[in-house]
Amino acid sequence: MCWLLLSLAVASAVLSLLNWRPAPHYAWAWKTAILAGEYGHRLALLPLATALAAGGWLDGGWRLAVWGVSALALAGLLRPVCGAWRLARRLPRALDDAFGPRREPPPPLAAGRLLAGRAVKPAAMRTEVFARHGGTELALDFYGPASGGGAAAPPRPCVMVIHGGGWDGGDRRQLADWNHRLVAEGYAVAAVSYRLAPAWVWPAQREDLAAALGWIRSRASELGVDPARLVLLGRSAGGQLATAVGYGLADSSVCGVIALYGPHDMPFAWSVSREDDALNSIKLIRQYLGGPPDTPEARARYESASGQLLARPDSPPTLLIHGRLDTLAWYRHSERLAVRLRELGIRHYHLELPWATHAFDYNPDGPGGQLADHAIRHFLQAVTRSRLSRADE
Repeated sequence: MCWLLLSLAVASAVLSLLNWRPAPHYAWAWKTAILAGEYGHRLALLPLATALAAGGWLDGGWRLAVWGVSALALAGLLRPVCGAWRLARRLPRALDDAFGPRREPPPPLAAGRLLAGRAVKPAAMRTEVFARHGGTELALDFYGPASGGGAAAPPRPCVMVIHGGGWDGGDRRQLADWNHRLVAEGYAVAAVSYRLAPAWVWPAQREDLAAALGWIRSRASELGVDPARLVLLGRSAGGQLATAVGYGLADSSVCGVIALYGPHDMPFAWSVSREDDALNSIKLIRQYLGGPPDTPEARARYESASGQLLARPDSPPTLLIHGRLDTLAWYRHSERLAVRLRELGIRHYHLELPWATHAFDYNPDGPGGQLADHAIRHFLQAVTRSRLSRADE
């Protein structure tokens, strides 16, 4: 019993370390970090139960050892919740300052959601083909309103969701629960596909997303969306695409850009990438952009895919969300873009989560997921309302 309880305490403590330090460069370690960060408040029951058992079964040094290690595990596993509560106290004011006040905002963090989640009614969804390239069809999943609709319903803003996957994988069905939640808030959602590397290199992906935007605008009346209120939302590689397309196209229908844990300066991304990381990021960038930036032509291609280098004073308002312990995409990518947006006077906010890793929003009701949810909803309401107000004038 002594060794069993001590082993359980040590295992919990090792897991909790992933909320303090970036995970090792292995895919399993990164995924375990998501578990520790966004479900740690539930996993904390293990070291708590271990400590209670030690109090009843052990004595002397064994009891103190189990209690000490369990205390360390509890501190680490509860770090995300404690950090989220601190951030939640100042997040509404920070978002108000960045984008203007939101009407009747819900709290950024709810204990009930941490424990039991939040049920959302699934929205109607249909798949449409928006482009063809030879024998390849590109499709999007369109999520309509959860209820209502009809000819008399006012047109809704539309969020175009761009999936991640290192530019050579992933699909538009990633994290679909978030799409249903956005529809419940009154938005339409178009989750889009794009051509993947290495078969297709940049700027094929930009062309695909431009085609998707054009398709949405051309079908706006049928879809019940407002063609002047489109927002790009991308995660990971999709975050890079969101800023590169949102700034580079200078499309007046795009009224906002949301990028979660993506790179935005591709020459810089190349300079800090490694072959021995969890994704072999050197390989991913090489096959996405057609090689290293070692010629003027290649360098120009890298720059044309870099939202940070494409941003201008009239670029759309932007929300950046990134975990500081992200192993796959360094938090400095979003930090550097935020500095550039501030220099240009572009409305923006950078939500940095000290404990979070890549894809922390896998759990939309976890500590990071709830803060991201609050920030996204605030941002969407602000940018789509301001665009509507200007149109009404």
